[in-house]
Amino acid sequence: MTLERRIRLIAGSFILASLALAHWVHPYWLWFTAFVGANLLQSSVTKWCLMEDILRKTGLAGPGTCDGEAPKG
Repeated sequence: MTLERRIRLIAGSFILASLALAHWVHPYWLWFTAFVGANLLQSSVTKWCLMEDILRKTGLAGPGTCDGEAPKG
């Protein structure tokens, strides 16, 4: 699985989980949904993705990068 697909999978999972938590636990969980959405918007503008850095540092990045360049280092 490519890095981009992993990030999309994680972002989608976070959004669905936070919506479920907002429904069954407390509406304040919608702030987490907003945080994920803001990070997606930010990464589309700046081409920097926090989740990409986290996956790289934990060794879970897999092949490729989100911007189509060759993997670093």
